Amino acid sequence: MTILFVLLAILLFGVLIGIHEFGHFTMAKACGVKVEEFSIGMGPAILKKQKGETLYSWRAVPIGGFCAMAGEDEESDDPRAFSNQAAWKKILILAAGAFMNFALGLLIVIILFSSAKGFRAPVLKEFVDGCPYESADGLQVGDRFHKVDGHRIYQFYDVSDFLSRGDGKYDIEVIRDGKKVKLHDFELVPVEYEGYDTKMYGFIFDIDPPTFANKLRHSWNTTMQFGRWVWMGLEQLVTGKVGVKDLSGPVGIVDLMAETGQQAVSFGDAMYNIFYLGAFIAVNLALMNLLPIPALDGGRIFLLIVTLIIEKITRKKLNPKYEGYIHATGMVLLLGLMAIVMFNDIVRIFMR
Repeated sequence: MTILFVLLAILLFGVLIGIHEFGHFTMAKACGVKVEEFSIGMGPAILKKQKGETLYSWRAVPIGGFCAMAGEDEESDDPRAFSNQAAWKKILILAAGAFMNFALGLLIVIILFSSAKGFRAPVLKEFVDGCPYESADGLQVGDRFHKVDGHRIYQFYDVSDFLSRGDGKYDIEVIRDGKKVKLHDFELVPVEYEGYDTKMYGFIFDIDPPTFANKLRHSWNTTMQFGRWVWMGLEQLVTGKVGVKDLSGPVGIVDLMAETGQQAVSFGDAMYNIFYLGAFIAVNLALMNLLPIPALDGGRIFLLIVTLIIEKITRKKLNPKYEGYIHATGMVLLLGLMAIVMFNDIVRIFMR
């Protein structure tokens, strides 16, 4: 069964990368850009088929892929080359991969939630007896938490999560009878209640029924929550709370997916958990690819905008080869980081 989960994880991870490149491909075709090769996988080609101007290939390593467009990093006389396109077309093509990853993550969550019997919602169904926070000018039954100290509440557990980060006084925004109600400097601290072992806020949350609208809403909120987790992880990396040794690459991700499936109590739960994790990774890939780092799509978009500004000021067209040098340097550094992360992943697997 473990081998099955590993193979499934490799396949799913390959699909996540492939759909990213497919986004670039479809948008390039829609914008009239010449695509010289579209490949699923990396390494030596197993299958090749020339169709029109594009070579379609299937390569040996089932992780990765690429969409090779004419004039990506160099000047070209071909009017359909990427380098000769309007800036808005370039941005659309570069952003299409991340969009497809995000859309795939959302689609997976929608499918997973399609059979849900209900959703725990950040809506106050009732209060524990003796709760001091229920009042006419405080919280009331039926309130849906919308924000806590400016942080959007997507899931019911976000409430306690963001309350635990504060100092006891919060700016809370709830939706009450269809209107937003703001509670400024509202004091909330966990207290003891009779019959409960630990201190708590005293909130009992409601259940949203499994209507089509609620399934879509909770799918969207879950996907947005994934995005927030990614940004929170990046913040921890920048501030030094986590280091490179804590990062995971393709090997670590596949291992995590397989381990997630293996720890499930049933095969159905294993499939659910693996695809749920796959949806999170899809959103992760989307946002990471939009970071303004050379060699990533976000870096290419960033340098494209910088180039436009410089050309507007100097009224001179910059040679695309210089941007190519920057991306080549970024790619070397990125590959070096990936090698370190992969080594750490392998060490963690064998040290378990």
